[in-house]
This record gives sequence, C-alpha cells and structure tokens, in this order.
Amino acid sequence: MNATPDIVAAAQERTGGCLCGRVRFTVKGKAVYPHTCSCPHCKKLGGGPMMWWAGFAPENVTWTGGVEPTWYTTFEGEAQRGFCPNCGSRLAAIDSDVPELGIVVTALDDTSGADLVPVNQSFRDDAVHWLPQVPDTQKSPVA
Repeated sequence: MNATPDIVAAAQERTGGCLCGRVRFTVKGKAVYPHTCSCPHCKKLGGGPMMWWAGFAPENVTWTGGVEPTWYTTFEGEAQRGFCPNCGSRLAAIDSDVPELGIVVTALDDTSGADLVPVNQSFRDDAVHWLPQVPDTQKSPVA
C-alpha cells in the first residue's frame, strides 16, 4: 500500500539553523501558509525587499543545537522575533494571532519543498516596485 502525499508531508522532517551554526532546529510536517512579507518591519529585519515565512505547529519545532534563539519583542503583547544571539541570523516569529510558529524559510537547510512555495505576499503596497510580486494563490488565514 502506498502512502498518500498528505501522510508523507506530515511525516517530513527538515533541519535548519543560523549562519554560524550555534542555533539549530528541526521542523516536522507540512508548512502552513508559506508567504513573503514586504512590510517595513520585515524589510528592516531581513535587510532586503521582503522576508519568506512558513508556519509550523509549535510542538513540531525543536531547537536542537543546545541554544535557543534570543527573542525580541517587536510589538508589545503581539509579536516576537527569534534570532541567533551570536551571528544575528533571523530564524523565527511568534505572533499572538497566529497559532503556528513562523520560521524564516531561508534558515532551513533545504528550501526546495513544494509546500514552501509562497502562496501570498503580505503588504503588497510596501513592496519595492522593481521586483515582481508573489501571485496571490491563497488568502491570508488571519487577515
């Protein structure tokens, strides 16, 4: 008997970490709502025209390198961003209105999964004009 693609995706495990290797993690399961964000905050945080995010159930994210990210409160009572205390790599996000833990997709060791392809771009009006926008194939589950 062959496993369905959903069962295979649910069992999938990925690894990732920061640039210096001090903070390492694994995520299990299929990514939820992969998207890019062009808000002014993400542009400053990521140092580029957008950031690439995907959600994973918090119980399916394990910090494995012996060091967890340092959490910075970006919006009091609403959002925190996790980064490596050594090299500064951006790794994760906790948002009060989102049940999943946001993972910066570029922190994953392998970003080729079909479930990581962005389905939307947040804050389109703040996007740089010279970069094509991500097609809107799935509305945001939270807004």
